[in-house]
This record gives sequence, structure tokens and C-alpha cells, in this order.
Amino acid sequence: MTPREVLALCREKEVQAVDLRFMDFPGTQKHFTIPVNALTPASFEDGFAFDGSSMRGWQAINESDMLVVPQPETAFVDPFMDRTLVMTCNIQDPITRADYAKDPRNVARKAENYLRSTGIADTANFGPEAEFFLFDDVAFDSNEHESYYHVDSIEGQWNRGRSGQGPNAGYQIRHKEGYFPVPPTDTLQGVRTEIMMTLLNCGVSVEGQHHEVATAGQCEIDLKYGPMLTMADHLLIYKYVVKNIAAKYGKTATFMPKPLWNDNGSGLHLHLSLFKDGESLFAGSGYGGLSDTAMFAMGGILKHAASLMAFCCPTTNSYKRLVAGYEAPINLTYSYRNRSAAVRIPVHSPDATSKRFEFRCPDSSSNPYLAMSAVLMAAIDGIQNKIHPGQPLDKDIYDLKPEELQDVPKTPVSLEAALQALREDHEYLLLGDVFTEDVIDTWIWYKTEKEVEALRQRPHPYEFAMYYDI
Repeated sequence: MTPREVLALCREKEVQAVDLRFMDFPGTQKHFTIPVNALTPASFEDGFAFDGSSMRGWQAINESDMLVVPQPETAFVDPFMDRTLVMTCNIQDPITRADYAKDPRNVARKAENYLRSTGIADTANFGPEAEFFLFDDVAFDSNEHESYYHVDSIEGQWNRGRSGQGPNAGYQIRHKEGYFPVPPTDTLQGVRTEIMMTLLNCGVSVEGQHHEVATAGQCEIDLKYGPMLTMADHLLIYKYVVKNIAAKYGKTATFMPKPLWNDNGSGLHLHLSLFKDGESLFAGSGYGGLSDTAMFAMGGILKHAASLMAFCCPTTNSYKRLVAGYEAPINLTYSYRNRSAAVRIPVHSPDATSKRFEFRCPDSSSNPYLAMSAVLMAAIDGIQNKIHPGQPLDKDIYDLKPEELQDVPKTPVSLEAALQALREDHEYLLLGDVFTEDVIDTWIWYKTEKEVEALRQRPHPYEFAMYYDI
């Protein structure tokens, strides 16, 4: 939509409030709301002021004033708030009017512009598959004298023996058997369908929804592919809708990669394809029906995978998911059809426009603007430097003997290791000024200081089980 069309929509829907949203540096959506009469045609150029020093990883207190500039093409009517219109915003400096380097959406915009400037392609399409859990109850705390968490779900296999708390239907999902059950075993069909329909009403195209493998309410709703910036915007709407529909049903949603020990974690599988002048650049006659361009793009992603993890798997909890035995891709290789590889080439329609590959390492704790931009930059580097991904691994990786896997590189085992990889390998991210040195340094500092060190300093509950009587 244009600014004029947004204002017309406000009149048509009798909008009274306009919610202005943006994403902070680590990846949490923020907002503030203005009355609709404050939104004028000039607002889309002039923006609205806010305090940037209160945002994590952003401005110092002596240069705190910043602008949010609403983007009319992102407008939709909020399905949960009465007569409210939502718009995603870009962040600018109020004096120079320059786009802010640490605005994650600005990084994604620059990545798309850089792709076009190379002449390789004009569009990078991403199709995200974001998994999450819906729990019925959650409690957690960590302070000087205690640290604990408790999650519960009526679907959880641990509730099969429950009694004395009302009727127990006995249809709990067994360990790692949550894929595609029908109701009443799948208790979340209605919730997911309402999420799907709400997303469609918000302008987000959905391919389908289903229960995922883990017990206790693991779900997946797949978004139809589209240009990178649009899909990052849509993932924010996705999380917003999922969490609010969950609350409506008295449930709670989490995109933590690994909220349950000893069961499958939640990923953000990213399907990537490049187009130029409407033609697919990934369709060819090579392995899996891919072109040389696609293979080189894959080679760049696999070469830089360790440093990519700092943005694609950016939490300490991410590395609880990246362990063997739970469909998590810990071996940095590729394969046709095989979901145990870090990069999978899906078997799909022979139509050239459907040719793509799927990077399975990322998870939904990531900031989608930064994660997708980093993946795209690695793919561009692979294409420019003709980085071949090596030989595919078409066997079941988890059934191979250790000696058969000794030469296959692995994902980092911790966030600390991923951040170290980013320190050592980030030149490809700086091309086109997409990621700046300041962005890289701030990311490493914030994640190390606020997450890696914070967790390192605290006793873990399991340490009491292991060591209390030592």
C-alpha cells in the first residue's frame, strides 16, 4: 500500500489507533501507539521520535533520540486490538536522516540491495518453517537461592497417569510420536487452524499447519515463500499471532529451541532460492536438479556455517537443540531428501520455480532480519568465489560409524564457540556495508556479556543432582 491507501484504510475500517512496531537488536519486537489523527501523509517521511538509549544494544544516553518511520506496505489491521492498524517501521537518525546501521530491518534491506548490485540475482526468496511449543502451564525463576522451570501440557506423555485433576482422556502423545496425529490425540488442531486463518487475514500467506514430532504441543505452520525482507516482516506477525491466539485459548507459546529435554527441539528451517528477471537461478541438471549457482550458494553457506550460527542459532539454549538423535542437523553436509543433513534438497514439483534448498540449522530464537541476511551473504560469497560444497552424504547420518563421520565438519557445540567463529570469519558479512564492524562487535559483546557469561556464572539445577552429595 501507499501512504494514501493506508489513510484510506484507516477511514474504511474506522481505525482509532496506529501501532508502530520495530525490532530491537537482539530480536524482540517493540512498539508504541499513536492516535490515528497523528498519522498524516507527512508521517511517512518525517517519522516519530522515541528514546533509542532504552533499546538493548543501541544508542548511548547522550545520543538517544531516534526516529521510527512507518512503512506503508507493511500495514494490516490488528486482529486482537480494537480498531487498531499496525505498521512496521524503519529506524533513522533524526539529524542526518540516515538509516540506522543497527536496525535489523535496515541490515536486511541492505542485503537485498547488495544482492541486486552484484548482478547475480534481483530476488532472494525465503520460505521459513517455524516450529514452536504450546504449553498449558509454565513457571520459572532464577535468583540467588533457587533456579527452576516447570512446563506442562495435557498432551505430554508424562500426564498419562494423571488423576485427581479432572478427566484424563488418555490420548497423550508418546515420546517423539507427535508427527501428524489426528484429533482427539492432536488437541491443538483448532488452535493452529485459527492461527492459520488469522495470518491469512493479516496478509501472510500460509502453506499449511500440523503437529510436530515432540510430545507436549509442538507445532509447525509453514509460510509461503517470498522476498527476504517481506518474509522477515511476516515472521514477526507470525510470532505475534501465535502468542496471542495461544493466550486466547489459555495456553502459552514459546519459540525456545529446546524447552524439553530428551525430545525434539524447534527449528526455523529456511528454504532459499534466487531469481533474476522472473527466472529461477537454482534449477539445473546437477545433483538434485540444481544448477551450479545453487551448488555454489550451498557451498558458501556450508563454508561459513560456524559463524552463521552466531546469528541463526543465537541463544545458549540453541545448542541444547543441536545434538544428535533429534533430527537436528549437527553435521555440515548436504543431501537430496535426507533431513539429517544441514542442507537438504527437497523432492518437490519438477517446476523450475520450485527448485530450492533448505538450510535446517537455524532456529526461531534468531532475529529473522539478521539471520536471513547472514545466510544470503554467505550464499553470495559462495557464488562469487565458486565455492563447491563437496560430496553429498546420502546415508542416514545417525547410523554411520564414528570413523565414517570423522571428516564431516560439525556445528559449534555452544554459543560461545559460534561467537568465536564469527570473530574469525565475518569478512563476507561486511561486503556492501550490509553488516558493519560495529554491528558485529556489538552482537558479540551483547551475546557474550548478557547471555554466555550470565549463564556461566549461575549454578544449574542439574548440578545439584550430580554434585550435592559429592
